[in-house]
Amino acid sequence: MERFGQDTWDKLSSLPGVQDTFMTYTVYDDILTLRLVEEVCSLLDVSADVFLKLFGEHFFNFCKQAGYDTMLRTLGGNLIEFIGNLDALHSYLALSYQEMNAPSFRVEMTDDGKMLLHYYSDRKGLHPIVPGIMEAVAREFFDSKVTMVVLNQSEEDERTGKKEHVVFLVKQINQVQKTIDQDYPSHKGEEFLKSMKDRYVSLAEKKSGWDLIRAVVLTEKGSHQCTFRPCYPDKLWMEEKAFCNAFPFHIVFDEDVRVHTGVNIQKFVPGLQARDAALDQYFTVIHPQVTLTIESIRKFINSQFVLKNYNDQHSMLKLRGQMLWMDSLGCMLYLCSPKLRSLKELQDVGLHLADLAPHDVTRDLVLLNQQRLAEMELTNQLERKKEELRILSHHLEAEKQKTETLLYAMLPRHIANQLKDGKSVKAGEFEVCTILFSDVVTFTNICAACEPIHIVHMLNSMYSKFDRLTNIHDIYKVETIGDAYMVVGGVPVPTETHAHRVANFALGMRIAAREVTNPVTGKPIQIRVGLHTGPVLAGVVGEKMPRYCLFGDTVNTASRMESHGLPDHIHLRTSTYSELKDAGFNIQQRGQIEVKGKGHMTTYFLLGNLLASEESIMGREVGKSLYMEVLDDQRKPDSDVKTDPDEPEHRDTFSDGVTAPDPSHFDTITPFSWDITPPYETNSCNTPANNVNSRLCVLL
Repeated sequence: MERFGQDTWDKLSSLPGVQDTFMTYTVYDDILTLRLVEEVCSLLDVSADVFLKLFGEHFFNFCKQAGYDTMLRTLGGNLIEFIGNLDALHSYLALSYQEMNAPSFRVEMTDDGKMLLHYYSDRKGLHPIVPGIMEAVAREFFDSKVTMVVLNQSEEDERTGKKEHVVFLVKQINQVQKTIDQDYPSHKGEEFLKSMKDRYVSLAEKKSGWDLIRAVVLTEKGSHQCTFRPCYPDKLWMEEKAFCNAFPFHIVFDEDVRVHTGVNIQKFVPGLQARDAALDQYFTVIHPQVTLTIESIRKFINSQFVLKNYNDQHSMLKLRGQMLWMDSLGCMLYLCSPKLRSLKELQDVGLHLADLAPHDVTRDLVLLNQQRLAEMELTNQLERKKEELRILSHHLEAEKQKTETLLYAMLPRHIANQLKDGKSVKAGEFEVCTILFSDVVTFTNICAACEPIHIVHMLNSMYSKFDRLTNIHDIYKVETIGDAYMVVGGVPVPTETHAHRVANFALGMRIAAREVTNPVTGKPIQIRVGLHTGPVLAGVVGEKMPRYCLFGDTVNTASRMESHGLPDHIHLRTSTYSELKDAGFNIQQRGQIEVKGKGHMTTYFLLGNLLASEESIMGREVGKSLYMEVLDDQRKPDSDVKTDPDEPEHRDTFSDGVTAPDPSHFDTITPFSWDITPPYETNSCNTPANNVNSRLCVLL
């Protein structure tokens, strides 16, 4: 993410089989690591070696930022010492991270002065990380440039399990060594020579010869210092018994691995008290993973060695310490102490703090690491809880989306949001809109002759097709009651093409209805459709189950157009005809008819759209739109909206979620219902009012 950005990680974590969340104190299989590397290389179009080297450089910087900066800086004064102490660092970290499977490093200087880095690991394929780490270490800590080349890559025979062994040729260029002109410009060089001359003059009166030269060199800070040479006694002033008691956890063995040990090792491994006891009968080397021979151990003489007692399964004793080769005796001295992580391990082994020598820092290490492990466990628990909360939050967000989708299917989005925020929603006036009603011809007869489940299946099939058309023509589904279906154009989003949209929707309904089968006859069903254009009021009614309702005479008139229509026909009023007459629609005048509660009205039948194909109306032509909104802000004359409180034919409705305009100021309005009984009897809808044998599915 730091180098390639958050978007790159998002793409990577979204790939199948790639995990997107990782816990700090959880051990993951290398299969997952290699899978990540493979996907990253494919995504970034880089080779695995290049990417792993970049990761090595990043890992070094990550460790510095994680608080290991001081620890890393103190590992050694040069690159060779730094590499030589990496195993000791990994051994320390293993106290806290018990399952850590760290590699091992060994530096070898050839006779011709070349530096070889031996890398041993149980994990194949990760060695390109090493050059990235070493180059960053040399640059940051030792101000030098390092180049590394793989000389050999094999499976090391002398290591248990034939693990990977990679040999790097290391070339180091020290950037600190600069020219005198760079370090000492001309004026600074003159000052330096003058100071040396003055110092020589001041000391010349007191000293002479080599004493004078030695004094000048030693008084210059940062100059050469005397090489320390230790002094060894002619005879070691310590008896064998005192040595075994002072170092209770030591082992001395020869080339035949015959041993003598400290007193506490004999206490836990009594078999080592025998004169002919062999070390490899009781212990095995687990780090570094070499065979228990003098030759193998001398190759890793600067490493920290960990031995494990593998005979006693009840009290597994692990020793950690340093190997020292005694050339005059031809023996190896192993100065060690028990490898313990916590007080629990101390008890499991059967040791007490008193069994550890007072000079052994293992006492303090166990107590300090006990506290460290407790802190890590708390951190791990917090991290797990954080991850659980993240997952729960993700699930909660998904459920919230489902809830909001359902809510927006019942109410317009802006109204639903206001209700969620606890705000009141005022009613709004819409000067012009087009309302559509439809129903199924002979629906009562169908209900009487079919099982309820067949009716439900028929209506579900029909409504699903109609709902799809509402999305195509961007009109608002108000509600369904039984076989009645109501939509509106221009509410809650005003649009100049409200009538055109509803008209095309009505034509699509008629086509879609032919794809729905009558469960009684097995033939396509027929529907009646009625349209009317005019003003309405819209608002939310109720608190427990709020509904978005339409009010006004336009609702009643549209219902009358549907109930007075004919099967498989789309019935219009004059107001709707005026909106459609110049828009390419094929409209036929029906003439004047008697409308219940309205008197004589001139009505029309919508037959088709001369400018649009059936495929366009049904939304089967991809990328083609039927509507071009009028850009000018022409409005029709205001019309007063009147509702008759004595009118019994009213319909209260609710909405399913399209953004409405800002509601205007209107007080509460009493909802109303409407009458959808046939105004006259026809052959197509002459159904008995009461049928004792009817199995009507009551959906109203």
